[in-house]
Amino acid sequence: MPLTKAVVQDRPRIPPRTPGDYVALVWATGLFSGFSPVAPGTAGSAVMAALYYAGGRLGWFQPFALDTLVWLLLAAVVVSYSGGWAAERAEHFFGAKDPNEVVVDEFAGQLITYLFLPLVPQLAGRAWAFELWTLGGFLLFRLFDVIKPYPARRFEALRGGLGIMADDIVAGIQAGLVLLLCAKGMALWLGAAG
Repeated sequence: MPLTKAVVQDRPRIPPRTPGDYVALVWATGLFSGFSPVAPGTAGSAVMAALYYAGGRLGWFQPFALDTLVWLLLAAVVVSYSGGWAAERAEHFFGAKDPNEVVVDEFAGQLITYLFLPLVPQLAGRAWAFELWTLGGFLLFRLFDVIKPYPARRFEALRGGLGIMADDIVAGIQAGLVLLLCAKGMALWLGAAG
């Protein structure tokens, strides 16, 4: 599979050769969503939002149940850690620091954005609540990922896979806290209205 040219070529490209290299490539590019010709970061976030939504709809977890928090946190740690490994290897494939095609950082940040929803169990069973908050989390994370409010932008300076992942993890935490505040406000309003 030919790799697309990254925006900044600052080192020699080393094509994937081993099965581990190909696993890293698939994971770093967000199951190939990073090869999207338009807005690869948004495509990566959309894939993770769709996976999160599918998991909730298929009954793999209850999005507003407190015990889900542990499983989401575990999943976020696994995605973040494995994403750092894959992203660092992918830098060699693309010959650039933080290439556009690497979107596993968006996977991690998007998942972290949803991490706080189990803290609002009052929304469980509400019509369209899961759809609304899944979409809201997607939009908030994209906003925070693009504007990178302090201190997210400072984490981009870190080297290797950690530098690729860290700013999106911070943006995910920021977006998740805003999503939590909005969800808590909605729960209070619904409680007062009901």
